[in-house]
Amino acid sequence: MGAQWKAKGKELAANARGKLFGRLSKDIMVAARSGADPTSNARLRLLVEQARKVSMPKDTLDRAIKKGAGLGGDAVNFERVVYEGFAPHRVPVMVECLTDNVNRTAPEMRVLFRKGQLGTSGSVAWDFDHVGMIEAEPLAAGADPELAAIEAGAQDLEPGDEAGLIFFLTDPGDLDLVSRALPAHGFGVLSAKLGYKPKNPVNPAKLSTAELEEVETFLAAIDANDDVQNVYAGLLG
Repeated sequence: MGAQWKAKGKELAANARGKLFGRLSKDIMVAARSGADPTSNARLRLLVEQARKVSMPKDTLDRAIKKGAGLGGDAVNFERVVYEGFAPHRVPVMVECLTDNVNRTAPEMRVLFRKGQLGTSGSVAWDFDHVGMIEAEPLAAGADPELAAIEAGAQDLEPGDEAGLIFFLTDPGDLDLVSRALPAHGFGVLSAKLGYKPKNPVNPAKLSTAELEEVETFLAAIDANDDVQNVYAGLLG
């Protein structure tokens, strides 16, 4: 729904915060493999900024960097795995996982996809664009997102999940460049990452209420898995 499927409901806020910190920690560990210094590691710098904006505790942030960079005795290596398939009613889904044990994650995904259909590599990816996704907010009233996108080098933009927020979409290689440029054009970056944007999203209006609930329940179950980082569904927001 939009650029990335997100569970609905304010009652999920408390659990979502803990899950956000856990997922950010994993991303930070992976990024820190390329160096523990954010000034020379663009991906790590973006994640550190994001962690600070969501008030991740400093000791949690520092521990994740050290683990990823192998600076402590408890280094952890995560492997990025993408699962493709369909939710109920043929809604295409891309699921990004970071796991320390693929032999655990793979069967869990097979079970979770029983109410949909787990595909092979490439079976669904063709229906998504791999893009840079930047969630940003206006720094002042009157900031023009379309002008900011042009000036900063973004390829496209769309409304965010909350009023006033904007998703700027970039070529994958331009993610850091555009993230650095946006503040000068009136938008503060809240998060920046690579992700998947559906090319032909299913219109929820074509599904019945019961069918849409099936899709939402399926996506929520996938998202709740500890190894899942991001869920991208081909469902029109």
